[in-house]
Amino acid sequence: MNIHEYQAKALLRSYGAPVSDGRIVLSANAAKAAASEMDGPLWVVKAQIHAGGRGKGSFIEADAGAAGGVRLARSVDEAEKEAKAMLGRTLVTKQTGPAGKLVNRIYIEDGSGIEKEFYLAILVDRQTSRISFVASTEGGMDIEEVAEATPEKILSFSVDPATGYQGFHGRRIAFSLGLKGAQIKQCVKLMGQLYKAFVEKDMEMLEINPLIITDGGDLKVLDAKIGFDGNAVYRHADIAELRDTTEEDARELEASKYDLNYIALDGEIGCMVNGAGLAMATMDIIKLYGAEPANFLDVGGGATKEKVTEAFKIITSDPQVKGILVNIFGGIMRCDVIADGVVSAVKEVGLSVPLVVRLEGTNVDEGKRIITESGLNVIAADNLRDGAEKIVAAVKAL
Repeated sequence: MNIHEYQAKALLRSYGAPVSDGRIVLSANAAKAAASEMDGPLWVVKAQIHAGGRGKGSFIEADAGAAGGVRLARSVDEAEKEAKAMLGRTLVTKQTGPAGKLVNRIYIEDGSGIEKEFYLAILVDRQTSRISFVASTEGGMDIEEVAEATPEKILSFSVDPATGYQGFHGRRIAFSLGLKGAQIKQCVKLMGQLYKAFVEKDMEMLEINPLIITDGGDLKVLDAKIGFDGNAVYRHADIAELRDTTEEDARELEASKYDLNYIALDGEIGCMVNGAGLAMATMDIIKLYGAEPANFLDVGGGATKEKVTEAFKIITSDPQVKGILVNIFGGIMRCDVIADGVVSAVKEVGLSVPLVVRLEGTNVDEGKRIITESGLNVIAADNLRDGAEKIVAAVKAL
């Protein structure tokens, strides 16, 4: 689960991290009032969307003013003007895709004099199963570009869970960033605050880009991006309240209501599969035969007829879908349950695209009988390869 920058900064502030004073606004009129409450003389007006690269982004609408979703204002009137130019417009960044994201919220904060910029992240290292720090002197840049062009400028190390965060971890980061004097102590303290927040709130990623040295010589968190472990949110009622469903794909949101693992993709072949590994293999073989998957959808091992029906509805609600491949290998999941769900869904929502069904495993004969006797125009497949070939051929024949 992701949250907005202003929410991330409020959370980090509660752990003592140094962040700028700011206000969230939903209207241009509120922007002027919010800016008036802060010191100035420089304000930063930031579009709030769940995507990075806002400063380098652009708005689809021609009347959105200057480029970028992060702008400077030198008066309260200018802050109001910039907020008005961005609210209700669609911002496109490298992370949003060409469709962009609608800006419904603006964050206005006091401007900061910047002497130096750094990159900092805390994340879960999947290889070591430990929490890792990533730091670089190249703040303000995409870390992927830094890793490709100048990997020697990135420091990365894991924290032993037996000891947790220790002062030497912070000093290692401080020395790698070239900090001096009081800045080293500030860094040790800040890294401890961030690590504590990361662990206590079950984060999976905390990115600060940039972390800065102000013109007064102090460390400050200038931007913050936080993602939480969705499986642990139930333990944090305060974090669950921060969820902004307007930032989520409508189909993914609907799928979550039925405990379905669904991720929308850009292809044309919808997939309904049981098991994450089989779902990945299904997407791979679709690509192998020259097409692209429209989604990742794992109905799980304990799916009911109702869940399968809802899954089918979600797939068919995607206008990009030109064909559907149902690939079930029944172990815990029974093939007859999948067949019942597919038949029920097709009868309810109709079927306007080719449908290939491959069933194997528990109650496979009963599942095939249900499909055969349903009267539906379904293409049967003997195995995964056969299913992929048939659905790709059917879509290309349209």
